[in-house]
Amino acid sequence: MTNTIRVLVVDDHAIVRKGVVALMATEPSIQVVGEASNGVDALAKAEALRPDVILMDLVMPELDGIEAIRQITSAQLGARILVLTSFAADDKVFPALKAGALGYLLKDSNPDDLIEAIRQVYRGESWLHPAVARKVLSELAHPGHSDNLEALTEREVEVLRLVAEGLSNREIAERLVLSAATVRTHVSSLLSKLHLASRTQAALYALREGLASLNE
Repeated sequence: MTNTIRVLVVDDHAIVRKGVVALMATEPSIQVVGEASNGVDALAKAEALRPDVILMDLVMPELDGIEAIRQITSAQLGARILVLTSFAADDKVFPALKAGALGYLLKDSNPDDLIEAIRQVYRGESWLHPAVARKVLSELAHPGHSDNLEALTEREVEVLRLVAEGLSNREIAERLVLSAATVRTHVSSLLSKLHLASRTQAALYALREGLASLNE
């Protein structure tokens, strides 16, 4: 990877932040540009520093991680968010992904997994801890979700496949020779038709339906 990935570390525990910063210091392709100790601080630092990736804790004072993710995503600051938390409960996983997090990693993960997760999220790809991925796949298998691919147009299926490959809207637009606005419309439409909350869920849905594979 030639580009340096600029990372903002958000956690209310200084020892966790310092540990992550020390780990990042061993990776020449990753640069920690700032630290924040709560969601309010995270939003301010995200606006001021414009990091590529934000490592976001969820349980924090003043403003929790889920609301911080929601506000940062709404502000369209361009940062991709990777949750780094100790909690894998449904009331944390699904709201965080729905709010806009692209990855979800548990703090007991291998340091190498954290580095790889940062790289994948930076590329616009999803990264889910195996326990979290199982939860999301189980949720998608629930009868409340539509399995009707026939509801999608051919173009929407095509866009869904590319979302599952981890492509951004701009990259999909270039691939299909469309405008980014048109791609956004297709993504919103297919999420609505399939009753899915995020691109991450769409990618897992495509995987389950055989529209994409782990090898892609």
